[in-house]
Amino acid sequence: MSDKESKAEEKKPIIIKNATDLQRLKLEKLMKNPEKPVVLPDPPRQKSLAPPPDFVRNVMGSSAGAGSGEFHVYRHLRRKEYARQKFIQEKSEKEKLDDEYHTKIEENRRIAEEKTAKKRAKRQKKRKNVRIKKKLENIKDKQALSSHSENSSNEDEEDQEVNECKPEEKQEIHKGNKEENLVK
Repeated sequence: MSDKESKAEEKKPIIIKNATDLQRLKLEKLMKNPEKPVVLPDPPRQKSLAPPPDFVRNVMGSSAGAGSGEFHVYRHLRRKEYARQKFIQEKSEKEKLDDEYHTKIEENRRIAEEKTAKKRAKRQKKRKNVRIKKKLENIKDKQALSSHSENSSNEDEEDQEVNECKPEEKQEIHKGNKEENLVK
């Protein structure tokens, strides 16, 4: 009985009520035979103009005496020309939009690089200031330790450390020493 019930359930017509039911039905159909290749539609092709004819027959003139059949030829040529002009305008508009898009991307990239460079410089300056403060603290500690010992040897060591520093660091060290003297 179970086989009969399963066959009866399979033969029930599926009622499609919404888009999800339709999608489910398509997936079930695909999954019934997984070895069968799936056909994917090709992407839309680029439009292109037909090359102009090498030799134009039936050239329309403005002279009188054109027959009634010439109107259809004229209408066809006019339609082709309008289509050609429309294609050229669409192509130029698309190129314009592409150029604007690429310039916008380059502008955003440039702005991001400027912000990054500014923040990088700020981080490096902060690290440099921390190093200078540590050197000042080391000098202060050495001064405190050496205040118990000879003053002349201490001054020589301090002068030697200051001379080993870069010129910018020397200025910072001297500023720190001046500020300490003002605070005292």
